Amino acid sequence: MDYKKTNAARTTISRDLKELADSVGGNVYELINVLKTRSNQIGVEIKDELIAKLDEFATPSDTLEEVFENQEQTEISRFYERLPKPTLIAIQELIEDNIYIREKVKEEDIQLEQEDDLLDELSEEVDKDTVLEESKKEESAPNS
Repeated sequence: MDYKKTNAARTTISRDLKELADSVGGNVYELINVLKTRSNQIGVEIKDELIAKLDEFATPSDTLEEVFENQEQTEISRFYERLPKPTLIAIQELIEDNIYIREKVKEEDIQLEQEDDLLDELSEEVDKDTVLEESKKEESAPNS
């Protein structure tokens, strides 16, 4: 995504947390998790883009005598420093409905219910088997 053209605020703005949380189902913790995940993605993308641009100016020699300040390199660094923080970009994307949120399906609950039913059936069968074995032992045992 082109973060240069974002209309996110460059400074922090107070926002209604409940209104933002309504866009992700009303859960504030889920909102924070979504914003954290998206801001991490944005931060990594911006960092990779900056490193790629600065690598163009890298010199192959490692001598300290040849260190010089490149005006273009300085301007690129300043531009990226002026960009809004990744968290502010993520909030703006959430407000504009540009974030796609996948909901996880809870299959564990279904499996647990099935497992409980299966365990109940097995325990009933085991009880029946032990009763049968005990009755066979009693029949085969000599009467005293």
